Amino acid sequence: MAFLDLAKSRYSERHFAPDPIEPEKLAQILEAGRVAPTARNLQPQRILVVQSAEGLTKIDRASKCRFGAPTVLVLTYDMTVASRSPDVVDFGIVDTSIVATHMMLQASELGIHSCWVGLIDPSELRRQFEIPRTHRIISIMPLGYPSEESHPAHLHDESIPLEQMVTWETFADHCG
Repeated sequence: MAFLDLAKSRYSERHFAPDPIEPEKLAQILEAGRVAPTARNLQPQRILVVQSAEGLTKIDRASKCRFGAPTVLVLTYDMTVASRSPDVVDFGIVDTSIVATHMMLQASELGIHSCWVGLIDPSELRRQFEIPRTHRIISIMPLGYPSEESHPAHLHDESIPLEQMVTWETFADHCG
């Protein structure tokens, strides 16, 4: 599938089947995150893979948005490693988001669905999984195969026009 077709067809899954993800497919998804670009290539992303019944129960205590997924990734970054720009942005957040996007698209290519979830209780996740204080929790990502009632959200195909999103600057505009 061409990249743009893949990007357009991927949607946030909210109805997962209980079927486990094959280890080799999960390894591909995690590898896509490992090779994602990060600021200064510092690679501050730290990912916790949760698949056990006990672990998934802990996820459910921290978020109501697991949607029955058999695997959940807890996406964090190590604040002692991430690049910071005092005038611009905390690149750990940006880096972790890029990593998440790479993993979501790789999962989609493999027929595995995902959902980027920010509706979490980071304190509860930290407590349940003993996540170090030096790691900032960004989101969770439920992963799995779609259930039979799977479907994109009603706004999935709605995007603003390119002309509303992009402004073009030409050299001639600045020549006097």
